[in-house]
Amino acid sequence: MAKQLVSDELWDMVEPLLPPVPPRPKGGRSRVEDRAALTGILFVLRSGIPWEMLPAEMG
Repeated sequence: MAKQLVSDELWDMVEPLLPPVPPRPKGGRSRVEDRAALTGILFVLRSGIPWEMLPAEMG
């Protein structure tokens, strides 16, 4: 993605509102970083694509 969907300024406002990361239980899949998840959400909302078509680099 050439254009950054979640600017540093936006992330600085959003990050304090998120709950702390819970301890990771044994097993299961890796957790997606909060910023990557927000980027994916914004990409889907802006582009109108279905979740299933979300590019892999978006998490």
